[in-house]
Amino acid sequence: MSKEQKQKSELLLALEQLEREKNIKREDVFKTITDSLVSALRKYFGKTAQIMAGIDPETGEMAGFLVKKVAEPVVTDELEISPEEAQKHQPGAKVGDDVHIPVPIQDFSRIAAQTAKQVLIQKIREIEKVRIYDEYKPREGEVVTGLVHHVAGRDIFVDLGKAEAILPFSEQIRREHYSVNQRVRAIIHRVDKENKGLQIVLSRASGNFLKALFEAEVPEIAEKVIEIVDVVRDPGFRAKVLVRSNSPKVDPVGACVGIRGSRIRVIMSELSNEKIDLIPYIEDTLTMIAKSFSPATVSSVKILDKENKKAQVIVPDDQLAMAIGREGQNIRLASRLTGWEIEVKSEGQRQEEQKRTNDQSMHDLLQIDGVGAKVAETLITMGVMDVRTLAGLTEEELCSLEGIGEKTAQKIIAGAKKFLEENPSYGQEPAQAEATETEEVKNDSQEEGK
Repeated sequence: MSKEQKQKSELLLALEQLEREKNIKREDVFKTITDSLVSALRKYFGKTAQIMAGIDPETGEMAGFLVKKVAEPVVTDELEISPEEAQKHQPGAKVGDDVHIPVPIQDFSRIAAQTAKQVLIQKIREIEKVRIYDEYKPREGEVVTGLVHHVAGRDIFVDLGKAEAILPFSEQIRREHYSVNQRVRAIIHRVDKENKGLQIVLSRASGNFLKALFEAEVPEIAEKVIEIVDVVRDPGFRAKVLVRSNSPKVDPVGACVGIRGSRIRVIMSELSNEKIDLIPYIEDTLTMIAKSFSPATVSSVKILDKENKKAQVIVPDDQLAMAIGREGQNIRLASRLTGWEIEVKSEGQRQEEQKRTNDQSMHDLLQIDGVGAKVAETLITMGVMDVRTLAGLTEEELCSLEGIGEKTAQKIIAGAKKFLEENPSYGQEPAQAEATETEEVKNDSQEEGK
């Protein structure tokens, strides 16, 4: 076998390997090579030269040609050829015809050949990136397994076999540490095709990864009998999963836990023993808020501001630490799950607050003419906690209370109104009270000026 035939065979073998391993079509590579040959030839023969190149698909033999037009007289040597010269390359050529003049490939300069090679390598990389993007983009949301290829800073690069992916620090479980060749299971978070190149981003910290693990371990979820409504996580530490059953015969929490916790244990183990609270979806807002504090027991829930979604949760004294969680973790996850801003207090704290409020109310009400200790207690029991509320009552409303007659009612209402006139800042926030006092001083100054 001649050296030239050997080179041809090596080229075809290389193309077959590219086609087999990289799924890159031979025709695409042929076009890339011919484009590179034309580029290299043009650098050699001049930018204005007309050049053609081709490859025999059967033998892999490459050929290059200078294309010149037959002209008489010849004005531009690079583009034109005389009839006499044309006959040497193409017998019978006439003025106006194009003549293809073979160019020996071996006459390429080393620089031109290297340029062609670099262009080919770059184009093969681009073809492969497009192929990988087209393969992995539809797989966003799929769980994959790979091996740690290398660690760069705090980011992990994972070999998926056909492509390399990145597990950024922001998508890792904090308590985990990775080493080269360690097996990693993660979800394809997103596939980006940016200026810096193709990037397959993995995640182990997203809620979707936890959802995918449940789908893999709980057949009822895969079959849509049970639905995961929402997931919130503090990756590696605690997660809350809101589940709903589409069948009255299936308990969503029990199905996810499995017999003796078999299903949930597998998932927790995959997530470095992340604690998972399974919460049944309930339409009633108050009950939903109470359930979201699992594993803590909730005594009661009070809506503070429905429009702005603010609520207060009361728990037994021994449940307060659990309800709040480590560094506020449990209350934070419960708020994210329900969409409500929640404050938590123990029953002891609430009783102490209620006692302080009642003491203050008693103090305020006893300053009103006609209000004694017994009447004040009755008012507080009925929810009349301050003088402003008292002043807004009618005589009939006051008379309906035990121990208050018509004359006493008149005296109390008059006394309450008089108190508010003498204390206009009563019941206001400190900033409001200060503004009121400033306005009074201003008005007094104006009176003195008059």
